[in-house]
Amino acid sequence: MRKTFNEINITPLTDIFLVLLIIMMVVAPLLDQQGISLSVPENVEAEQIEKDPQILTVYVTSANKYFINNEEVSPDILGTVLSTEIKNYPDGLLIKTDADATHGAVVTLMDKARYAGVKAISIDKI
Repeated sequence: MRKTFNEINITPLTDIFLVLLIIMMVVAPLLDQQGISLSVPENVEAEQIEKDPQILTVYVTSANKYFINNEEVSPDILGTVLSTEIKNYPDGLLIKTDADATHGAVVTLMDKARYAGVKAISIDKI
């Protein structure tokens, strides 16, 4: 005579749920990372613009070289040059990039500009 099996073993199911819970607990803090803080410009009427904007323009070439006032600037001294130049341009910074410039070169420029005290940054592709 055979014994009938009337019980369900839920131990493997419990193990799977515990593993999934641990994975979620590890992954959840990684999903809460902050990105770049961006602000949307306000709508401004044409009459409100009284003066020409004083914006520093920096060019990033396809060879990942930086040009400020038509002079090439080394990435090593880029932050120092931005700190001194931005004092004459209170309205911010305009980054003009070639289509082939790398993302890393532009982000490096943005980081150094923020560290130099630039409050407004715009990006334009040449």
